[in-house]
Amino acid sequence: MTLREQLEKLANVRSYPCVTISLNTHRTHPDNVQDGILLKNLCNEAEHRLLAEFDKRQALLFVERLKALPQKVDVNYNLESLHIFIGNGVEEIIRLPMPIAENGVYIANSFALRPLIKAVNRLTEYLILVVSQSGTHLYAAVNDAVSEEIHNGEFPYPPMTNQDTDREKLSDPKRVENLVREYLNGIDKALNRVYNQRGLRCAVVATEDNYSRLMQVADRRAIYYDGFVHINYNQLAPHKVAAETWKLVSQVQRQERTRAIEEMLESVKEGKVVTDVHEIYRAAKEGRGELLIVHDSFKLPARITGEYTFELAQDPTAPDVIDDLTSDIAWEVYSKKGRVIFTEQDAIRQLGDIALKVRY
Repeated sequence: MTLREQLEKLANVRSYPCVTISLNTHRTHPDNVQDGILLKNLCNEAEHRLLAEFDKRQALLFVERLKALPQKVDVNYNLESLHIFIGNGVEEIIRLPMPIAENGVYIANSFALRPLIKAVNRLTEYLILVVSQSGTHLYAAVNDAVSEEIHNGEFPYPPMTNQDTDREKLSDPKRVENLVREYLNGIDKALNRVYNQRGLRCAVVATEDNYSRLMQVADRRAIYYDGFVHINYNQLAPHKVAAETWKLVSQVQRQERTRAIEEMLESVKEGKVVTDVHEIYRAAKEGRGELLIVHDSFKLPARITGEYTFELAQDPTAPDVIDDLTSDIAWEVYSKKGRVIFTEQDAIRQLGDIALKVRY
């Protein structure tokens, strides 16, 4: 099940209580030993809160599951953060390759999905096209790791062979240039067929000349990331290539987040931006959210009072309080085909810690 599918499954759960435990973790020993200790402490916190909010008989059903959790989590497989979701008939353990702002326990009538929504936006699947002298390889990648090499009858694409035996033509620079362009045009068309199947953008690893030529012959330049990675013929192992291309892709993503903030600021002039949290909540529920931007440090403890209304809460652990309503707001926008961005960039704070561009 993909992360997006897990998110959609968990977002559809509505019952009380829904327990979410989120914590930062470590990939390697001995640091990951403390992950097990921290998880036990957070499970104990969740137990105390459940026993305080529910009658003992009802709470014990969840307490037993929480006590068993630490044994179910093998810290040797931890990434940057761990997220556990427990509800009626639900128990999901999800590891993410990105840290969270703070560890915590959340108990409400829905799960705290903010880290997953953020991850869906930040966990990027893309293609890597490596144009080398020995042929052209195409990889599928997720962030800084290759998930597979594409083998489809076209890729790996064979090296350019010169069938033209006319030495006079081979000495003609224009003729050679045309041959290279024809070769790259064939690669581009093969890549487009993969794009039509997978819908993934592509990062290019090549010489500057070959990248320039590829962009000139490309049928759809929009499927390529802006910029390229200089090829290093001594570093063509897939994991090395992925590490370098991720630097390009993550930089492009940050630029896109910056442009989204600029779009939000520009939309203020058009009267399309809502910054009051109550208005944001209502607009998101109504499906009017086009772009939601939330600062990473912002959380919104609240108690729901109606279909479109809530009241702010001082104590996020109090009964009937949703620890962070931004998760619900983000899901409402995301599930209704809007864009959601969590960012550490302070430029958004010109409008506040949360802002919503509405469709109408």
